[in-house]
Amino acid sequence: MKNYVIERIIPGAGKLTAEQLKGISQTSCKVLKEMGPKIEWQQSYVTGDKIFCVYKAESKSLIETHAKKGGFPANSINEVTTIISPVTAGF
Repeated sequence: MKNYVIERIIPGAGKLTAEQLKGISQTSCKVLKEMGPKIEWQQSYVTGDKIFCVYKAESKSLIETHAKKGGFPANSINEVTTIISPVTAGF
């Protein structure tokens, strides 16, 4: 599977309550379960007006389908081509 980063523009995302975030997460997991093993949610980062999600999926179209079924925006879907970290520096 390929790695993707999804940008979801959600005004006020950073002010969502723990209960609201739980509800969004539950909806996402329900849709993922229905879609099967070709798409996996890894984690998400909540910022002021956006949520950045990291997914593994066999195709971009699966990400788009998940967003549509879950009622989530998917303003930008980018395939990750390389991952770097401090380890990449070789120190």
